[in-house]
Amino acid sequence: MKILICPLNWGLGHATRCVPVIRQLIESGHECVVVSDGYPLEFLRQEFPSLRFMEYPSYNVYYARGKSQVGAMLFNFPNIITGIIKEHLWLRSLLLSEHFDQVISDNRFGMWSRKVHSIYITHQLMVKMPPNLKFLEPLVHSIHKLFINRYDECRIPDRAENGGLSGDLAHEYPIPKNASFIGPLSRFTGIELSNINTEYEVVAVVSGVEPQRTLFEESLTERFRHASYKTLIVAGQPQQEKKETRIGSIVRVSHLQDIELASVLKGTMKIVSRSGYSTIMDLATLDCLDKAEFIPTPGQTEQEYLKTIHN
Repeated sequence: MKILICPLNWGLGHATRCVPVIRQLIESGHECVVVSDGYPLEFLRQEFPSLRFMEYPSYNVYYARGKSQVGAMLFNFPNIITGIIKEHLWLRSLLLSEHFDQVISDNRFGMWSRKVHSIYITHQLMVKMPPNLKFLEPLVHSIHKLFINRYDECRIPDRAENGGLSGDLAHEYPIPKNASFIGPLSRFTGIELSNINTEYEVVAVVSGVEPQRTLFEESLTERFRHASYKTLIVAGQPQQEKKETRIGSIVRVSHLQDIELASVLKGTMKIVSRSGYSTIMDLATLDCLDKAEFIPTPGQTEQEYLKTIHN
């Protein structure tokens, strides 16, 4: 089959968890084409240099610099709705000019079509709302379900048993009729490590949407630059040329290949990162969850919730 893979550009997590999906499809003899933008597009280009890539923007959103994202999300809402409509029309136009047998969308609401088998990947069936807006959770869940029902299938990257890794996010409500649990998805699945890098006592992995990505890196730099031990900061910027810089006792690298990152994560004493779901799946796959200190993106309720169940 010829399959279009469409990860959302909202940090790197949606792209990283598409890695095992793409690997499996390629191993099964299918042709994969990737459409994304920004960091996810560059990351997947580096992971799969032989694939064909198409650039189409995700929703034009930003995070606020402060501790609450409510105002930013309200401001972003029109951009998100416009983005959903535009990407759906873009896909419709693409399918008129080029044949695809299947479309796989990771959290892009508009990448479905009645003309082709459409699959939606999400762990966040339930959207956690801020405490003062918690009464809206059933309504937001119903709206999300309307989008899910546009797809032929919804695949949930989690275990079905005992709340899995996502807790309420995928287990609070009965799942839609077209949904199924497929188990965690991690780019580290199947990686065999011949060496484990024990050089760093702390490994900090930076990710997320700007400006919070930069603010997180700055806070980590200030925290560890004068430490008596060696710290590695992986900046999560795959679009930059890979190089190391030193800041006090910190080694900063723009990004690492999967096998390099897995090696330092396995070898370190402590991991500091955002509590994004893809990060949690990656650390669970490496059996490193017990070493993690999670620092959620301020005001991002999903990450704040995941921290409470994994720290």
